[in-house]
Formats: sequence, C-alpha cells, structure tokens
Amino acid sequence: MHVERIDTLVVGAGQAGVAMSEHLSRNAIPHLILERGRIAERWRSERWDALVANGPAWHDRFPGMVFPNTHPDGFAPKEQVAAYFAAYAAKIAAPIRCGVAVTSATRLTGRPGFHVETSEGAIEAERIVAATGPFQRPVMPNLVPERAGLLQIHSNAYRNPAQLPEGAVLVVGSGSSGVQIADELRRHGLRVFLSVGPHARPPRAYRGRDYCWWLGVLGKWDAEAPTPGMEHVTIAVSGAEGGKTIDFRRLAAEGITLVGRTVSYQDGAVGFAADLAHTIRQGDENYLSVLDEADSYIARNGLDLPEEPEARLILPDPDCMTYPISSLNLSEAGITTIIWATGYTQDYSWLKLDAFDAQGRPRHQRGVSIEPGLYFLGLPWQSRRGSSFIWGVWHDAMHVADHIAIQRSYRAYQPAAGCPA
Repeated sequence: MHVERIDTLVVGAGQAGVAMSEHLSRNAIPHLILERGRIAERWRSERWDALVANGPAWHDRFPGMVFPNTHPDGFAPKEQVAAYFAAYAAKIAAPIRCGVAVTSATRLTGRPGFHVETSEGAIEAERIVAATGPFQRPVMPNLVPERAGLLQIHSNAYRNPAQLPEGAVLVVGSGSSGVQIADELRRHGLRVFLSVGPHARPPRAYRGRDYCWWLGVLGKWDAEAPTPGMEHVTIAVSGAEGGKTIDFRRLAAEGITLVGRTVSYQDGAVGFAADLAHTIRQGDENYLSVLDEADSYIARNGLDLPEEPEARLILPDPDCMTYPISSLNLSEAGITTIIWATGYTQDYSWLKLDAFDAQGRPRHQRGVSIEPGLYFLGLPWQSRRGSSFIWGVWHDAMHVADHIAIQRSYRAYQPAAGCPA
C-alpha cells in the first residue's frame, strides 16, 4: 500500500498553520499542511455573523501583508479575516490540502518520525506541527438539564438573534464573546440576562492610543506567564461598532440585567453566586490600573497625548448590582435560550503520543514538545502573552521553524573524510 512521505506535516490551516508554512518555506523545509475544512475555517463557520476582530487592523496581522479592505485603525469583520489568511496562504504558496481530516498520529518503530492516519490515507512524517490553535472543543457546563426545555447552545453555535426562539436570553460568560453577544441581542430588542464572572476590563483606547498599543509600549505583550490568580480570567474587550470600552454598568443602564456567576440549577431555577458587585469592582480596578500605567508612561516619556479625564468617570451602580438576583426561575423570567459563552478546551486526542500532562495539556518549551519531532503552535502563553494572537503566532512560528531547521542540520551532518571517529 502506498504511503505518502513528507518532512514536516502541519495540522491546521488557520493563522498558526499559515504562519508556520511561511517560516518553513524560508528555511527550505519541505512540508504539507492538512486542513479538515477550509483555510481559517473557524473564522468562517464557528463564529457569529457580526463578529469582528478584537484588535485593530494595523496590529492584528502578519508582517508581510496589511488588511486590504479595512482602515488600519478599524476592526476587520470575520469574513475579511478569513479572506486575509486565504490570500496570505496564496501569496506564500502554502502547500495546503483542504478537506482532509487527521485522525491519529503514532510514532514509527525503529526509525524517526510518525505514522499519520488521515481521511485520505496514511502519511509518514519526520515531524509534526500541531497548529490547531486554542479554540478546539467548546466547553458547556453540565448544569441545566435538557428536561428544562430550553435551547442551550455554545457561543460558537450562535449566529444572530433570528435563530433564537421568542423569549428572553441568559448569556453565561463575561469575556469578549459573551458581552458582545449579549449587547447584540439587547440591541435587537430581546430581554437579556448576563451572568458575569471574573474578568479583566481594559479600555478599548485611551488618550488617543488603542489598548493593543498600550500593551506593546508597557511591555505586557511580552509577559511570559499570567499574573498569579489571573490564569483563567477572561478579557472583556470589543472591536464591535468601531471599537468601544466594555462597561458593565453601561450595559445595565441600556437594559441588560446583570447577575453573578451561574452556579446551580434546581426545580426550574438557576442560582447565581453573590459576587456580582465584587466582580465588577475588580474589573474597575483593572481598568483604572491600565489608565494609571498609561499616564505614568506618558509623563515619564514626555509624550504629547491628549488628556482624557472623562475616562475615569464610573457610572452609578445599577439596581441589579445593589440588589443582586440570587436565583431566577427561568420560566417566570420568560427565558427560552441559554447561550454558554464559556470558552474552549484543547483537543489533541488524535496525537497518540506521550506528550501531555495529567490534565491533557501539551508539555513543551516555546512549542517544542518533550516528544522529539512534535511541535505545537498557537497555544495561549506559548512563549508570551501575545502567542495566541495573529501577530504573536507568526513570531512563535519563526522560533519553531528555526528549531526544526537546526534539528535537520544535525540529522544531515556527516563527518569529513579522514576525521577521527
């Protein structure tokens, strides 16, 4: 039986796979990319219709190409993001095969490399780069049973308000996805409850500079590990409607009912933690700390940036913070839909290799696995805070490709004739 052979097999043709291809090509490393769907498939089919990038176009891109149809300070719609990666792949002639799923990878016996099973046959590869990114399997808590008679979907299955049944909506999750979806539903006239958990709440922009710029000049993109206690805290930031700072008090003033973390379900009622006011005030502290750091940076460097005192104004606490709801009978509240904006987990079940810890997380150093010949790309905090962002994955891919090139040079080494053994 014919088995195709390749030096380096890249699994996934999203931002990580495309970036990896560019750097492998620069190092003249033969490679093949397999993608089960289309290039940047998750941007195309696993996000809601109105999604835009959370970073401005001048920042969230690869160095080799600007966004062609988006103002540098604008936020590209998801279709343009997908088209950008497809165009970039064409520009660098990335060897991508779409519609091919990888089902398993095992180590070859007695020789280097891996045996990879795909939907189109077997491949042997000297190396594998798992470039499937951090958003692989949606996480939905097993809290509200099906017998509750509600539509329950993850945010990756939400497209637009028209797909939902009539009635109110409970959105669980206060990161970028949950807040943007809740606000979209509210603007379409639906009654919305938003379950708020711990979050960082940076300004979209401050004193004439986008938050992405502030992260850069303050050195925060280069942080090598999360601040202790913040490992699982989501970031509430949005590029929607031209980009705006997320303010939970403003959302409440506009008609969204805020509740605490969703923690229980019994007899048709959902229970919420008594932490809403504390959680929102912690978000305020994070927000104000960014302003403080920015002001100090401006003063220290003598920059002429406009004052913005109104950015420090905090709206009054809404009633839903002062008198928080501890329990909500879903039927009485008219809730017919729960949208779980509760994030994702990684899924490397296809890698039948001893490369993971007890929690199933890759064991690696900057993407170089403890399993020789296996690499990861697109992981959160792979090398620093920026690793799972578009520009960050490009730089991590450079490191991984350089490591592969060095290992190939060792493998190719032959002692010169006459040299002592």
